[in-house]
This record gives sequence, structure tokens and C-alpha cells, in this order.
Amino acid sequence: MITVQEYLKEHACEEDLASLICLIAKQAGPIRSAFLSNQRYAASLNSSGELQAEMDTWSDKLITDVLSASGLVCAIASEEQEHIVECPASQRGYAVVMDPLDGSSLIAVNLAVGTIIGIFEGGSVLQPGRTMKGALYLLYGPMTTLTLSIGSGVALFALSDDGRYLLMEDGIRIPEGNLYGSGGVRPEWTDKHARFIAAIENEGGKCRYSGSFVADFHQILKYGGLYAYPAAKGKPDGKLRLVFEAQPIGFLAAQAGGRISNGSSDILDIMPSEVHQKTPIYVGSRGLIERLESMTE
Repeated sequence: MITVQEYLKEHACEEDLASLICLIAKQAGPIRSAFLSNQRYAASLNSSGELQAEMDTWSDKLITDVLSASGLVCAIASEEQEHIVECPASQRGYAVVMDPLDGSSLIAVNLAVGTIIGIFEGGSVLQPGRTMKGALYLLYGPMTTLTLSIGSGVALFALSDDGRYLLMEDGIRIPEGNLYGSGGVRPEWTDKHARFIAAIENEGGKCRYSGSFVADFHQILKYGGLYAYPAAKGKPDGKLRLVFEAQPIGFLAAQAGGRISNGSSDILDIMPSEVHQKTPIYVGSRGLIERLESMTE
């Protein structure tokens, strides 16, 4: 079977970028091993004012320390840190954006969670998502998997017992499926979003929503449909973060033939104005996203 290293070489991935991707993927083992002993909540809030699980802060420190020492990364932006971490000794200009542990509250009930990563070149973490050099997520479920794109399609790997990531599927395409999941409180949905979800339900759409963005998107990647965390009445920017969550997942969706939108335009074209910027998110099958964008408010 093809390993992730062989895949990256076959796809002419730049050597330093390949090294960075493999270094990040290697952290899945330590993170998963730490689940059992890091079950409490930390006595702190993240930059969005949310209570941090102990695993949030643990995984954030692990990945930040590894990247800072790598010599490959000059800037790191994490959902768990207020400020950008600068790495002045780096020999390369890669900038990494990350959600170290998406869905961490679900660890206590043994549901799938993940790590979301986006990689830019040029030293800045504030760039349109379309300019990414690569994006990936690690999903900690019954298997530990790596979903990856370096701009030449999307590939899925599984972590084997001997520590190798083995290719399961290449050239993944998002079909026009009928799964959907929507965050937010239904009475606070905007009229447009409520009409859109009602239309999907009336056409036989099946609701799949766990509260882990990366796990819920992985179902959409496989089976098609839509994941949404919309704007709400009084909260026009929604809840999820443009830089750490929307851009990397959107890059992967686009590489798989899908789309990501804020409800009216492509999120990958947005130039972030600040690192913790929020955005409404609709990601999944291209047909559904285009249908949403054509709707009136």
C-alpha cells in the first residue's frame, strides 16, 4: 500500500512541505494517547470566550512546540491562542493555522474529534484560503485518519499499527448527497437558512450532526450533502472561525469538487481582517451551495 510519504513524492510535493505535513500527522499518536488522562476543563477561556477543555490546551501546546522547533514554520495561529506565535529562527516561510482539537467536549462521550490544519507560504497567516499550499485534518474515530490536499485533489490515509499512514482513497469527490447538519438554535435561525433547511428536509434530507465540525464534514466528504453553521438573528457572523476552521475545510471541499460559502459568496476568496474572525459556514455538495446562494434573503 502507498504511504503518505510516497504519495507526497509521487505528487511532486516540495520536500519541506512534505516534511511539515508528515511532522504534523505524526502528532496524532501522542494526542490520541493523551485523551484518557486529560479529561478535565482548564481554568481558562480561549480567545472566543469559550471554556477550554484540558485536551484543547494540551494539544495546542504539543503542536505549537513541535512546529516552533521544526525550523519549517515562521508563524502559527491557533484557535486556542489570542496572538500569532512567531518563530524567528525558522529557515522557511510556512505559516500554519490550526484548530488543535475540534470537538474536544465530545471526548468525554467517546465521539469522533479532530485536528484541523491549513498551511500557507509567504509568512502570513492572514491570506485568502484559496492561496493555501495545503490543508489537512486528522480524525480520531474508530480509526485515526488523515485527509489531505496539496492542491492536486484530496486523499484519505489511515494510521496503521506500525505508525505508517496508508492510502485508503485518492481523488475523492463529494457527491450530490442528501445528508445535512446545522448548528445553532433553530428559533434563532435566519429566515433564509430556515427555508433552505426546510426544503432539504422536505426532499428527504437526513440530519447528521454531532457537534464536531471535522467529523461532521467527513461524512459530507464521503456521502455528500451539507454542513452548516449559519448566521443567527443578532449574530450575523455565526460561530465558527474563518482562519482556523472554514479556510482549511473549504480548501479540502473545493479540491474534492465541492464548495464552501458564507451564504452569499465563496469563503476561499475572503481576505481575513483579523485572526479570530468568524463567519457563517455552508460546506459540501456544489449543487446545494449554489442553490443556497441563489436564494433571496
